[in-house]
This record gives sequence, C-alpha cells and structure tokens, in this order.
Amino acid sequence: MPRDTLTRDQIVDAAVGLLDDEGLEGLNMRALGKRLGSAATAVYWHVGSKSNLIGLAGDRVWDEITLPDLSTGHWRSAATTMATDLQAMLARHTWLVQAFGAYLMFGPRKARHDDHNLAIYETAGFTAAQADQAAAAVFTFVLGNAIGPAAAASLRRELSRDGGDSEKLMDAGMTEATEVAAQFPRLRARLETAGAGYGAAPDSSFEFGLEAILDGMEARLVTVTPKQT
Repeated sequence: MPRDTLTRDQIVDAAVGLLDDEGLEGLNMRALGKRLGSAATAVYWHVGSKSNLIGLAGDRVWDEITLPDLSTGHWRSAATTMATDLQAMLARHTWLVQAFGAYLMFGPRKARHDDHNLAIYETAGFTAAQADQAAAAVFTFVLGNAIGPAAAASLRRELSRDGGDSEKLMDAGMTEATEVAAQFPRLRARLETAGAGYGAAPDSSFEFGLEAILDGMEARLVTVTPKQT
C-alpha cells in the first residue's frame, strides 16, 4: 500500500492485530509493513517511531471498554461493568500488560476511561481523594489478575520463537513444577484444579476478589444518622 493511500488508523489497527498475534517482541516496522502491503519507511512516515506506534495502539484498545450511564443504575453496578470490561480487554490484548512496564501509555481514550471511572466513585459519595484511591485499588486488582495470562502468552511465544514446540516445552516445564509442588501438602491437594496451570487462577477468582473490594468500599460509605426525636 503506497504511503499516500496508507492512513494512521490503518496502521494502528494493523499494529493491534500484530501485537495480539506476536506480542511486543514481535512488533517491528518491517513485519507491520508486510501485513499492510507497504514499505516499512511508509509506516515510519505516518507514526514516527515504534514507541509512538505502541502508544497509539495501546490507546486504541481502551475504546473497547463500556462507559456506563451514571444517571441510571447503582454506582457499584457501573464499577463492576468497567472492571469486568477492563479485565476482558486485557485478556484480549495481553501485550498491553507488558507495555505498561516499558512504555509511557496515555492518550485521549485512556483519559476518557479514567475520567469516567473516577466519576463512578464520586457519584457513589466518595471525596475526590477517596475516588482516586478507589479507582486505583480496582485498577491494580484488575491488572494483577491480567499478569498471569499475559505471562503465559509471552512465555509460549518465547518458547516457540526458536522453532520449538511451545506446548511440549510448556508441558515439560509444568511436569517439573508439579513435582516441586507435590512436596507441599496444600499445593499437592490442588494440583488437579483449574488454578494449577501456569499463570492460572482458581475459578471465579476475579469475581470473588472484585466483589470483596467493592464490599469494602460500600461499607465505607455507610453513615449512621442520628435518631430523630
């Protein structure tokens, strides 16, 4: 695709797809140009640098998160919707978790998400400072839940990069890990559960944790009013 017909939006969309398939380590202008049918120089001309492109791609995916109408419904329902959508988005784009630790990630779409998220907690009755803490607590929890799947996806790509069978290599590694875990009674009892896989967690862990966090926040909002005489 010639430079004059290529658009920044096309490049960013293609970059998201390449990042989903290959992770941060698989993104380069030559591979992206090949996916677009264009020269790498044309890609550079539109986005400037790899770092800038990752920032643009990282901002693009925040549009996938629903921003609930705060004039209807309960604040807790809105908070749950946004946290659940964020968790799903990070599961689709595991490279974004990697990017947080290596690139400056900001942009208008993420800013719109963050502003709406703060509005949820202010609508609930928290002060601005408390809303900051509440939003940060939930975001940190969601990000923590996303680290396991992101690490597993990155490891599989790394194992297959030299032409190896990533699944066989993962199975071999997990066999060794199982032998270690079997030496400890509580880990041994959980070896056949859903949480025993690499980067995995027990069933419904996300829902359990989010509910517990929001329970604590809601408890802080409860005030005792004096009895009317």
